[in-house]
Amino acid sequence: MQFVYPYTVRQSEDGAWQVRFRDVPEALTEGETEAEAHALATDVLVAALGGLTKLRRDLPVPSAGGEFFVVVPILQSAKLALYQAMREHGLNKVTLANKLGVQEGEVRRMLDLDHQTKIGTLENALWQLGKQMASEVRKAA
Repeated sequence: MQFVYPYTVRQSEDGAWQVRFRDVPEALTEGETEAEAHALATDVLVAALGGLTKLRRDLPVPSAGGEFFVVVPILQSAKLALYQAMREHGLNKVTLANKLGVQEGEVRRMLDLDHQTKIGTLENALWQLGKQMASEVRKAA
């Protein structure tokens, strides 16, 4: 799954610039200027996706098309992919820890979007669940 989510920016009646993600309605923010609203888009999306993981909900599949996009940073994308793979396999943190030969606390850190887990650790965990990471470098928006 690619973690590239479309969003819109619209000016509200009170003059604030609102950011909305059609696939992640929990991700909502606004800025005083259009530029500020765009600058806040990544943080609000990552926070909302992290909130969905804490609530143990499935992650929404990004829809195609849109004027603006947030590409979720690679480390957080890997963590979200691991979370989704665990759900697909019906695994909890303890079961995955046993499968990987690590303590449950390490799996918790792997899933924590704010923790700086080594990408190789996440790549190995995904591999153990039958998933393979692929990277892509593209022109910045």
